[in-house]
Amino acid sequence: MKKLSSSEFRQMFLDFFKQHGHMVLPSQSLIPQDDPTLLWINSGVATMKKYFDGSVVPKNHRITSSQKSIRTNDIENVGKTARHQTFFEMLGNFSVGDYFKKEAITWAWEFLTSPDWLDLDQEKLYCTVYPKDTEAQKIWLQVGMPEDHIVKLEENFWDIGEGPCGPDSEIFYDRGQENNDVAEDDPENFPGGENARYLEIWNIVFSQYNHLANGKYVDQPHKNIDTGMGLERVLSILQDAPTNFETDLFLPIIHETEKMTAAKKYGSNKADTTAFKIIADHVRTVSFAIADGALPSNTGRGYVLRRLIRRADLNGQRLGIKGAFLYKLVPVVGKIMESHYPEVTEQKDFIAKVIKNEEERFQLTLESGLTLLDDLIVSAQKSEDKTITGKDAFKLFDTYGFPYELTFETAQDAGLKVDQKGFDAEMKAQKDRARKARGNLQSMGSQDETLMNLKDKSEFEYGVYEEKNAKLVDIIVNDQLVDRADGDNAVLIFDKTPFYGERGGQVADHGNIYNQEGELVAQVTDVQHAPNDQNMHFVDVILPLTKGEKYTLKIDRVRREGLRHSHTATHLLHAALRSVLGEHTHQAGSLVEPDYLRFDFTALEPMTDKEIKSVENLVNQKIWEAIDVKTTITDPDTGRKMGALALFDGKYGDKVRVVQIEDFSIEFCGGTHCANTNQIGIFKITSESAIGAGMRRIEAVVSKKAYEYLANRSVLLDEIQAEVKSTKPEDIIDKVDSLEKDLHDSQKQVEDLNLQINQSKANSVFDNVKQVGDLSVIAQRVDVNGMNDLREFADTWKSGKKSDVLVLATASDGKANMIISLGDKALAKGLKAGDLIKQAAPIFGGGGGGRPNMAQAGGKKPEGLEKAIQTVITAIAKN
Repeated sequence: MKKLSSSEFRQMFLDFFKQHGHMVLPSQSLIPQDDPTLLWINSGVATMKKYFDGSVVPKNHRITSSQKSIRTNDIENVGKTARHQTFFEMLGNFSVGDYFKKEAITWAWEFLTSPDWLDLDQEKLYCTVYPKDTEAQKIWLQVGMPEDHIVKLEENFWDIGEGPCGPDSEIFYDRGQENNDVAEDDPENFPGGENARYLEIWNIVFSQYNHLANGKYVDQPHKNIDTGMGLERVLSILQDAPTNFETDLFLPIIHETEKMTAAKKYGSNKADTTAFKIIADHVRTVSFAIADGALPSNTGRGYVLRRLIRRADLNGQRLGIKGAFLYKLVPVVGKIMESHYPEVTEQKDFIAKVIKNEEERFQLTLESGLTLLDDLIVSAQKSEDKTITGKDAFKLFDTYGFPYELTFETAQDAGLKVDQKGFDAEMKAQKDRARKARGNLQSMGSQDETLMNLKDKSEFEYGVYEEKNAKLVDIIVNDQLVDRADGDNAVLIFDKTPFYGERGGQVADHGNIYNQEGELVAQVTDVQHAPNDQNMHFVDVILPLTKGEKYTLKIDRVRREGLRHSHTATHLLHAALRSVLGEHTHQAGSLVEPDYLRFDFTALEPMTDKEIKSVENLVNQKIWEAIDVKTTITDPDTGRKMGALALFDGKYGDKVRVVQIEDFSIEFCGGTHCANTNQIGIFKITSESAIGAGMRRIEAVVSKKAYEYLANRSVLLDEIQAEVKSTKPEDIIDKVDSLEKDLHDSQKQVEDLNLQINQSKANSVFDNVKQVGDLSVIAQRVDVNGMNDLREFADTWKSGKKSDVLVLATASDGKANMIISLGDKALAKGLKAGDLIKQAAPIFGGGGGGRPNMAQAGGKKPEGLEKAIQTVITAIAKN
């Protein structure tokens, strides 16, 4: 068996499959692009969906990758088991309609057992197969797997509902009974059972069927191979580590954490060891997630990050670490992974800043949570069952970040129990809500055989507005290839076209199609890309079209010009944002329309007015500098060396287009652009807003639309100038300030007069004191202007000690208000203003609350006020 570092092992896997003709695909972002079914990229195959469902045909049908992944469905198990992690790498090899079972199994066996590769002991390897998959069983025997090492299991069938599915074969490594957690004669002591002896290291899925909506299974048009090997798991074998956490991926983080404690050591006791593991796992996850553009928040993936940071901090406290500390581990994570993932090291300062800010916020939340926990303990000690409810335990977990085990251990120390079933029910309800929010979305679509089989070449022509001799090579009507289109709608593919297909945020060209006689035969309403990358023209048919004939394709020139202006402005905006806000700013989406543009990006907080103006000025400066927009066609590696930004999941082929605006903006882009920035004319940001946790959106207009926007604002300014009677535009602010001062002075006079009126009314109100039991009570409806006036009455009453209880109500503008104040004598008798207001408020159609000595409520039924006052008096009398 080879002794390898994590970096050496990862590279060896990729090199092996590269030798077998596979294209090495770089790891994609952890944040899914155009996939609402996933919160995170959680496996290697998650990035291959577009290939497996046939929506895109890859340049090479053999692919291999080491994909960073996040799974958070069982965070609570992290640190308690040998293998659970929230962040991990999935090594995989994939075949998209190319090789199948024989090659996949043969290569897996070769990589695992060959002296040239991992050189694992064959006697320690086992596999499981689907009982009906006799072909896989035969191939395993042929490559050398002992027959008694092949286990047949019914569950070896990968199926997620509608879409691709098929049998799978899992490979296990025997770590020996000495590493097991069950007895040798335990029925679970077998490869595939619930035990620690047989470690699953690789799963090979033979995706050969399509699961239909009616429940039937049919053969896939193109059979695929999807494999997944856990890098951390195999590394624990290669490095003879008891668990994944004793490998070189985790130990440097753990040792650095040890230095932050007073005298804690990893492995000294179970509780401390668990805490070290949780910290090491969670800091890896949040570092990579933030590097890919995620930010802590209260929802979605941001909520996951917040929870992980808080859980790590709580475990740091268990180890005696005070204050923020997790951020200090970011450089260690970056150093471990930088050979394959340089992004953490490149952004370590920004990542550390985000984590530190979140840790410091948590310290404040933690104090509130501990206070609540103390209150819950006191309350539970007074209860008959001495139990903290599951709902309260979940509130501590969900709102304050307290893991269930922390609440449980604290309660146990106080001689109490925690309702775990109730906690689990609350947790399940939350997961159900999250699942419902994502909707009933299909994880992987079915293959469209018609589109996948389209092989005819179709070339998009840059810079061309009209093509007079485009041959119609394919016609699709109702998902069927036909020779003639004479209905209402059709999809057309030509051998060459000037029509741009929607991609990279830029919407499609529109336009017309003419026959050789000059007659209009179809209108193009949309253009999309076929699986083999041909431009598919969606058209409204006017006159019949025939396959093989030549046509004139003419795009809407005005629309294209608008798209060019907007797209080049989008590149300038992206560069300006990175210049003003920092290079950690990530693009999170864009939309390029003919008349406006939209740009989404990650941000910790809203942009200031100054930042917005700086970005806008910088973009316009580059427009007015009249910079040539240079396009270079090259290979991806050369493009990266030029400094080009590669966005999202990097869907780049052998050749790429690099769009360069001097050194200010260099990006990979297949869109259409201006020849010179001065063609944009002018750029104007119309809005900057939040679209989600840690996500902002800028909307802007350019050229004619920008002029129209500014012209409309100018008209509005003229109207304001006339309204405030300002002689010059520059005097408008002074005029408005003067009007505001006059208004403020008038309001102050009104308030002073109201105060005098209320004081006069208060004298008569406070004279009307009645006795309820042994308490003096003032309770009546008064004629004032709402809650503010009632509060003034209450302040006057309190300073003058007019009675033991004050109950005042008023109706104003169709709304009802009530205030209740209690003196010391009333409080001593156990009365609480909050309890009294809760009895009264529903009667006048409202709700409210407050402290024991003062409470208030508002409602919509003034006619109920008299009854509500009487209800309060009755409640006082009964006390």
